[in-house]
Amino acid sequence: MSGHGAPTDDGDRDGRGLRVAVVATRWHPVVTDGLVAGALRALADCGVEDHAVVRVPGAFELPVAAKALAQQRYDAIVALGVVIRGGTPHFDYVCRAATDGLSRVALDTGVPVGFGVLTCDTEEQALDRAGLPDSSEDKGREAVMAAVDTALLLRKLRRGEGHEEAGRR
Repeated sequence: MSGHGAPTDDGDRDGRGLRVAVVATRWHPVVTDGLVAGALRALADCGVEDHAVVRVPGAFELPVAAKALAQQRYDAIVALGVVIRGGTPHFDYVCRAATDGLSRVALDTGVPVGFGVLTCDTEEQALDRAGLPDSSEDKGREAVMAAVDTALLLRKLRRGEGHEEAGRR
């Protein structure tokens, strides 16, 4: 089970005042629409009112769109999509490009990127993680929570707050 060991989601985040952009693929619309819906529910739960949703053709295009959004002074980006393994190495290339590219966006811009790109062997696995009524997981929500948590942490760190007391010198 992919969710095994996940941190508990206490749902207690005050994201008011944050600007968050969601960038999602258009491939596998049932799955990606479920991911986006979960992300929007999570943003509402966090009190994030200033958000945008942008669609790109596929996972390969996520990093360039995420970078453009990060440069528009968003506090966090949430990248959503799904790549389902086929019979060629295409899956590996697209997954690596999306993962490496989104990591680079976060590191190069300093804007957290919530990673909600499903990399599944089957469509059934993707549907089970899409946040649909019959899904066991909601990866759109999880990606928002990670992005909001990190944006809030960065806000504290930039103000000189948020350091753990143990081990500080």
